[in-house]
Amino acid sequence: MKIAVIGAGAIGGLVGAKLALAGEDVTFVVRGANLDAIGRNGFKLIAADGQEQVAREVRATDRYDQAGPQDIVVLAMKAHQVEAVAPHVPSLFGPETMVVTMQNGIPYWYFQQHGGPFDGTPVRSVDPNGAVLAHIPAERVIGCVVYPASELIAPGVVKHIEGDRFPVGELDGSASERVNRVSACFTGAGFKAPVLDDIRAEIWLKLWGNLTFNPISSLSHSTLVDICQYPLSRDLASEMMREAQAVANRLGITFRVSLEKRIAGAEKVGKHKTSMLQDVEAGRAPEIDALVGAVIELARLTDTPTPHINTVYSLVKLLARTMEDQHGSVRLHEMA
Repeated sequence: MKIAVIGAGAIGGLVGAKLALAGEDVTFVVRGANLDAIGRNGFKLIAADGQEQVAREVRATDRYDQAGPQDIVVLAMKAHQVEAVAPHVPSLFGPETMVVTMQNGIPYWYFQQHGGPFDGTPVRSVDPNGAVLAHIPAERVIGCVVYPASELIAPGVVKHIEGDRFPVGELDGSASERVNRVSACFTGAGFKAPVLDDIRAEIWLKLWGNLTFNPISSLSHSTLVDICQYPLSRDLASEMMREAQAVANRLGITFRVSLEKRIAGAEKVGKHKTSMLQDVEAGRAPEIDALVGAVIELARLTDTPTPHINTVYSLVKLLARTMEDQHGSVRLHEMA
């Protein structure tokens, strides 16, 4: 299949490299150092066991119109980066092109083909101007939840840390022929990509941890195990998760694991810095609106109180603005 991967970061690089190594026709749509490195050397994948492979039969371009129509477009950047590229994505569309969205948090298409009283409601936290939905219509979307962890360690070089699950699903829950083709394609590349009949429930399950541990870690500069084992932060995480669960329940979502089990799972990860903490330390804008702001938006829509989530969201937003104003990053330094 012809597959365009927009973005060649930790996840886009992992997905694109493994698809190419499995024989798919992959084009990375990228800029800067990644564009140069992939164009010269292909894409190197370092597996979790240290083995290295290079996907040499890949293309890289910063021109969407040069890539041409694709069978699948993998949208592999953070949610707040999608609006900037959305107007260019239709250049990759043919009559049957599917768009696999790999953003964390509540997606822009959440209420599209949703059914019920909120059907068609836009999610302004992640698509404030409606530009994403206008250029990437829900009819083309295949939902996806990203579970693997990987790291872009150099331009055109990604290290796979752990995990291989990319559950996929149609927005209306149907087991269509096209979603099964996506599943088969990803499975052929070595991923686990089951077709789910409720992709939104899976989105909430992952988000349940992300909306709590990411912002708490970015404010406290603590790892997952530290947050879970310190009583005050563990209690805060629990309260945020209870509030989020109430929002999800009002939208018809049932969690298939308990709150305590979800926290225990995060604790087992150990001394891991969340992506939001890594962003703060690197001076990058934290992915706060898709992970937290959108949950607050849905809470207001369903008249669900979320005082703990609101407070943490406000603090991270202020931190992000301060970093932007000061052109700085925030990192703990060991004292002599």
